[in-house]
Amino acid sequence: MASTTYACPLLPRREIVSFLSELEFANIREEHLLNPSPDLISSIYTNILIYLDALQDDHGQADFDALVQLENPDLHVGSVRVMNLCHKIGELLEAARCSINFTLKDLLKPDTQRTGVFLSTLINFCIFRDTKLNLVEQFVNQVNVHEVKQTDLEARFAEVEEAAKREEPFVLELQTKLKELRLTIQELNNHQVALKTSFRALKEKTKEIDSKISTADYTLSQSAQENAKLRSKIVQSPEKLQGLLEEKKSIHGEIKNSERSAMESFQDKTTTLEVYSKACKKMEKHLAQMQAIQEQVNSSKTVDKEVKVLKGKLNDESVLDKSLDAKLVEQQGQVKQLEESCKAFEKERDLKHKEATKELNRVKLELEAKRRNMASRVKKVEGMHAEVDNINSETNSVIESGSSTQQELQRRCKEIVNEFDIYSKTLGTYMESIEAGL
Repeated sequence: MASTTYACPLLPRREIVSFLSELEFANIREEHLLNPSPDLISSIYTNILIYLDALQDDHGQADFDALVQLENPDLHVGSVRVMNLCHKIGELLEAARCSINFTLKDLLKPDTQRTGVFLSTLINFCIFRDTKLNLVEQFVNQVNVHEVKQTDLEARFAEVEEAAKREEPFVLELQTKLKELRLTIQELNNHQVALKTSFRALKEKTKEIDSKISTADYTLSQSAQENAKLRSKIVQSPEKLQGLLEEKKSIHGEIKNSERSAMESFQDKTTTLEVYSKACKKMEKHLAQMQAIQEQVNSSKTVDKEVKVLKGKLNDESVLDKSLDAKLVEQQGQVKQLEESCKAFEKERDLKHKEATKELNRVKLELEAKRRNMASRVKKVEGMHAEVDNINSETNSVIESGSSTQQELQRRCKEIVNEFDIYSKTLGTYMESIEAGL
């Protein structure tokens, strides 16, 4: 029965009795529903209407000031209550889609089967209403929880935005430094490439100079050998010596020329070595600068990684913010729906409160009229009691005087009876004497 779709099946008497007992509508047994009494049924219907907040004042009923003018106002007040109860039960059963119509006879002379149908319909409606109210209460609780979460998330979102705003100049500064470092790295890389090309050219020149020095050493050693041979030949033949001297002079000139070229090559080599040493020093300086730049690049890479991590966090937080915004919009829609339902419930509550106050005022007026009526009746009863006391006193005096007269009459009756007896006796003797004389 406690489903989201409304239905009003016929319930067995056992379930009806258990439901009425559970909600304290009536403490009855199944036997009471087999032959229901009007008072019991009226009490059950009244309790159900009170439970559903549907018992309210009927604006078409007679005023109590007018009821007081009637001959028997109490009877009319009861009839108005009965008609009001019948009208409310009929409207409630019609709203609950009851299969049969409710009449005044069902309230004054209830039938077993029809009463079972009416009670089943009202009980199913009560269960369906409680189920819907429980669902609405769950949504209200969820809305309260989501409102708390929303405030927390909004506070967290504000903190994240403040942190992002605080770190934004630092991030911009890091980005500018990173751009500058990238430009310097590019310039240093170009300079390094140029140095490498110059270093390769210097290496090739040193190789050429080394090859020239080696050839000069080789020619010097050969000239020394030839000089030794010529010295050995000087003693043997002067003519040959002269020719050899000339050859030697020519060779010596060539050697001097080679020595000059060797010295020139040596000087060139020393200059190239100096250039190389200077270049090596510059390369060492550039290497130190490159290492420092590499460290800066590494630090910039770490900073870049941190920036990427921060950007990722910002992206995640932006995605989280978007999802939170979507959830917030959804929750705001739910809150609006619940606010509308709450407003509807509040309107219904206000209407019921007004109706309850009207019913209370009506009951107060009724009680005041009854109190006045009772006061007038008490006065009448007191007057009647006084009259009864007077009548009783008069009756007692009459009874007392009657008893005395009765005693007097009895005495006189006895005297008359005695006189009659005497007369009858004298008459009897007289008659006897007359009869004897005849």
